[in-house]
Amino acid sequence: QVQLVESGGGLVQPGGSLGLSCAASVSGFSISAMGWYRQAPGKQRELVARIRSSGSTNYADSVKGRFAISTNNAKNTVYLQMNSLQPEDTAVYYCNARVRMSGMDYWGKGTLVTVSS
Repeated sequence: QVQLVESGGGLVQPGGSLGLSCAASVSGFSISAMGWYRQAPGKQRELVARIRSSGSTNYADSVKGRFAISTNNAKNTVYLQMNSLQPEDTAVYYCNARVRMSGMDYWGKGTLVTVSS
């Protein structure tokens, strides 16, 4: 089983920064990719950033140049450094992990990021 626990959300002023962390507890699976998604009220969940076990990354166009995703050496923790935050970044941010072979997705419970003055 895979369990994901996010941390680091909170309130920040426009132009500020926040760092999110997600720790994965894995039993019987290996993870092929981890990522961050976000969902604002009344909107669809969208990809923010993703990093594969190879180290390759993908970013939503809206966050390129502002956000950076990374993992620890064991690749069981994923980080999202968010800079130059804007009100439109306000959302619940969810950690995601995809396991090998089955391709199943696992989700954390989310952490709220609020960007407001």
